[in-house]
Amino acid sequence: MSGAMTLEGISKRFGSLEVLRNVSIEVKPGERCGIIGPNGAGKSTLFNIIAGELAPTSGNVALFGRDVTALGIHTRAQLGLSRTFQTTTLFPRLNVLENMLLALYAHHAREHFQCIVPRRRLRHREEEARALLARVELDHRAEAPVSSLGYGERRQLELLLAIAQRPRILLLDEPTAGLAPGDTSLVTEMLKREQGETTIILIEHDMGVVFDVVERLVVLHHGRVVADGPLEEIRADDNVQEIYLGGKV
Repeated sequence: MSGAMTLEGISKRFGSLEVLRNVSIEVKPGERCGIIGPNGAGKSTLFNIIAGELAPTSGNVALFGRDVTALGIHTRAQLGLSRTFQTTTLFPRLNVLENMLLALYAHHAREHFQCIVPRRRLRHREEEARALLARVELDHRAEAPVSSLGYGERRQLELLLAIAQRPRILLLDEPTAGLAPGDTSLVTEMLKREQGETTIILIEHDMGVVFDVVERLVVLHHGRVVADGPLEEIRADDNVQEIYLGGKV
């Protein structure tokens, strides 16, 4: 198990309903991999198993060669796994800068992170936080409460919080869902800048975003992997076009 993330024979049942069936995927360190498929294919269930929010019915999950199948969310986070969700998960009563500072504190002090942190302990991270906000042109909103941000700004901030923790693996669950075209472009550019050491695993319905960001595609259908390979190879696959892409793309 030498990959950044290795899934071996992952299956998941909810009672008599089999959502995933014998899914095996290995993603290399630094690789950008998209997981696509029609609604009900099992994508979100697979993400929840990778993140440790669900246990597989059978199969194993490994991160950087360590079997984490029986380990929880926090242990996986300590190994460098971070994720975003389809809905925003920010602290709405705090301002933008405070949200950034908490993310940076969580990265630099994971093992003794406290839910309540005096602001004075975070001040030395303020310059770093403001510099990160400037990357997505949110620095002018640093003192604004998160509750006052538009939806697109919240999505950008949430992604920035995940990036600020410098994850070794970043799971992105539909990062552009519900965004206007301009905001989608900003998020896409953010992801393209993160190419390098961070392994990115992306679920996304906007195929324009997928084609811009990833280099490899895994296609799920009825809980099974039906295609796995380089972006252009999968893009030209007739079977993939029939079950998901809706014709030539």
